[in-house]
Amino acid sequence: MSVAKKQYKRITVKSLVEMKSHGEKISMLTAYDFSMARIVDQAGIDVILVGDSASNVIAGHETTLPITLDQMIYHASSVIRGIHRSLVVVDLPFGSYQSDPKEALRSAIRIMKESGAHSVKLEGGSEIKESIKRILKAGIPVMGHLGLTPQSIYKFGTYTVRAKEEEEAEKLKEDAKMLERIGCFALVLEKVPAKLAKEVAESLTIPVIGIGAGNGVDGQVLVIHDMLGMDHEFNPRFLRRYADLNTIMTSAIKQYNDDVKSRDFPNDEEQY
Repeated sequence: MSVAKKQYKRITVKSLVEMKSHGEKISMLTAYDFSMARIVDQAGIDVILVGDSASNVIAGHETTLPITLDQMIYHASSVIRGIHRSLVVVDLPFGSYQSDPKEALRSAIRIMKESGAHSVKLEGGSEIKESIKRILKAGIPVMGHLGLTPQSIYKFGTYTVRAKEEEEAEKLKEDAKMLERIGCFALVLEKVPAKLAKEVAESLTIPVIGIGAGNGVDGQVLVIHDMLGMDHEFNPRFLRRYADLNTIMTSAIKQYNDDVKSRDFPNDEEQY
């Protein structure tokens, strides 16, 4: 059965809770620059995540750990200038919130003031509870992130599915309820069993956005470079490619190169 969608001129944290209560799925994609953000926003995506995945897909690092707070602010500022409707969430990067709640607040304030973003996202549960509470008390909306948390990759040692064992699954459920209780407006679940993700989503009033967490959650998020097929080497089960820009762009660039070399470009009509 189709669900009648309310038309939102601007998506807010309140909009997402309403969408969940009405049974409308939430769409979320990453963006890291003005041009891509403008396209994503115009396409009607509800939430744009300025992810620390920029460390991988923009800067070419192996992990998300190297990206800095200044770099995240730069990317977020570029995205904000390209949007009119989407809610913009910005990842707090590794090292900017884990050790000290006061440092976490300073980091979040810098993102909000210097980029104009609408909210921040932090990875972790009870371990960072005090940092999240400090940020929320300052009036900054927070999105949580549980399951596979890429900033902890060296602790996990692998990007495999999380919370398959009962003990870890129980902790995830407890952390999810805690994040809702202290005031997070939404939660990302990454690479967890679909049955568990559905159970968590049904137990919370805040929206749960999944990436590799099945279709029983309230919305989905993907890295835009992945879903547009800009990288042929990354092939997780949860990824659906909606385009093959790697092939399209390579072909176009090769044609341009050939046209320049053969003196075909520019032709008479492309000159002044």
